[in-house]
Amino acid sequence: MHGVPHIVRDVMTRSVVSVGRQTPFKEIVRLMRGRGVSALPVLEDGDRVVGVVSEADLLPKEEFRDSDPDRRTQRRRLPDLLKAGALTAEELMTSPAVTVRAGVTLSDAVGLMTRHRVKRLPVVDGRGVLEGVVSRADLLEVFLRDDEELAEQVRREVVAHLFPGPESAVWVEVRDGVVRLVGRVRDTSLVPAAARLIRAVEGVVDVEFAPTEVVSPVSART
Repeated sequence: MHGVPHIVRDVMTRSVVSVGRQTPFKEIVRLMRGRGVSALPVLEDGDRVVGVVSEADLLPKEEFRDSDPDRRTQRRRLPDLLKAGALTAEELMTSPAVTVRAGVTLSDAVGLMTRHRVKRLPVVDGRGVLEGVVSRADLLEVFLRDDEELAEQVRREVVAHLFPGPESAVWVEVRDGVVRLVGRVRDTSLVPAAARLIRAVEGVVDVEFAPTEVVSPVSART
């Protein structure tokens, strides 16, 4: 009943700045600043992703620049201390990289980001070759869908199936992504199911239902 969900390929950025294993620290900072990104994929062997270097990987160099950490800190922060002394992308990067395929749904991509606590994912093919990058901002693009576009999808995929006439007459209104169903229904037990289905439509912010009249089976036949 539902339309095809959006996938990573629909929203990803295809023009991606990347670095190699031997890219120096300062060049990485320059690229991030110039391109306005917080992480860069690290590539080798024909654009194959081998890691990701992020702002978090760079910050220890400043944090420990003129400090002499005690032994407890050395034990607790050993990975950061190693990165504080790093000079190249290979020494800085997180590897293996957390990547995603272009055909993955946006909801699955969000789950992947959440589990791994990352803000962007390199998009790769079956050989691990870079195809693009998808960020948190990209995944939120579905909430920019036009209200009338959302209303038409809800009418076509939910209302037409759950509330067919003539016993029911349901109107769909959408404002700022919030779907409001107004009208009369014969079977109110279908309302929770309708709400679940509407919330599953990509771009819907919330659902409200405002029945004007509930039609009983008896009155519907008279």
